[in-house]
Amino acid sequence: MNPKEKAILDRIKHIEDAIVKGREYLETGAHADWHGFRPLFVDKIRDGKVLPPHKDWVKNAWLPHQEKKLREAHRTLEKLTQKNKERRTKT
Repeated sequence: MNPKEKAILDRIKHIEDAIVKGREYLETGAHADWHGFRPLFVDKIRDGKVLPPHKDWVKNAWLPHQEKKLREAHRTLEKLTQKNKERRTKT
């Protein structure tokens, strides 16, 4: 396996783990303080406590974005492996 394929497989694994954490958050509320849900600039604070991400945001914005990244990574891996197969058959 070449380094590019390994990097893409690592990326796929990381994205799949993030999706699992997102779904667990929606079901049970676990992983509310996970770094993947943190806002880019400022946390929402109420009564001196940092608020967890809104479940609608996770369900309607964050999760579809992660699933799209996963599809793109799979597509990239497929193209790369197809290209490597073509190179092997030509020589």
